Amino acid sequence: MKKALIILALTALACINAAAWGRLGHATVIAVAERHLTEKTKANIARYFDYDLKQDAVWMDEHRKDPEIAYTTAWHVYNIDENHNYDPNPRLDKGDPIYALRIAEYNLRHYKDLSDSAVVMNVRMLIHFVGDMHCPVHSYFPGPRNFWKCSINDEPEATFHSFYDGIPKRLWPSDDPDQIAAEIDNCNKCQIRKIAKGTPVDWAKATGDRCEYIYRINPPLTKKLDPDTVEKSREIVSLQLRDAGYRLARLLNEYFGK
Repeated sequence: MKKALIILALTALACINAAAWGRLGHATVIAVAERHLTEKTKANIARYFDYDLKQDAVWMDEHRKDPEIAYTTAWHVYNIDENHNYDPNPRLDKGDPIYALRIAEYNLRHYKDLSDSAVVMNVRMLIHFVGDMHCPVHSYFPGPRNFWKCSINDEPEATFHSFYDGIPKRLWPSDDPDQIAAEIDNCNKCQIRKIAKGTPVDWAKATGDRCEYIYRINPPLTKKLDPDTVEKSREIVSLQLRDAGYRLARLLNEYFGK
């Protein structure tokens, strides 16, 4: 029994670590977006969801291995080149978040012609993959990937990828998504429009430009992370969660606000 519980706990931990930003970060992106949805958008979304969208924040992670949608497993990360421009070539046969968002865009622009279940699935894709593409370690830079083993302070070793996926919980251990959203949602309407404009390809470039910073703190293959990595990452993480929320709100308003 004890062995079974240990296996169950490790499985749960693996599921958590597989999620960009973890549940808290993904839900925070949605919480920021919800602060900027029009009443018409909210009403139209409520026709398909009788619960808060934050409940589905990591649905795509939790179900990625389901046989019906196993093809989406590779969609959670993407590549950029040495100039931080989106590079689709390494993942042409697998797909990535930008590919997923293009599918969701095509479908949700005509959502009234879809079945209810198709609308729900495409919204789940939208809310999750906007969050994924803004996570620093889901933007694959040229060179060593971020799955090397490392540790911080006296903690057990883990991959750099899983460390950064869980960083929102390290930054806000006691806050819920709405509290964090209220803290980081600090732009005026003009600034929000500027941040939210463009396409996922533009946002990938902006993410690469900004998130290279995390590899200056801890260069690839670093075994012992800078002890102050979490606090040094606060600004980058806050900006990425905030901007993802603004961009998600823009897309939801475009699709459901008519």
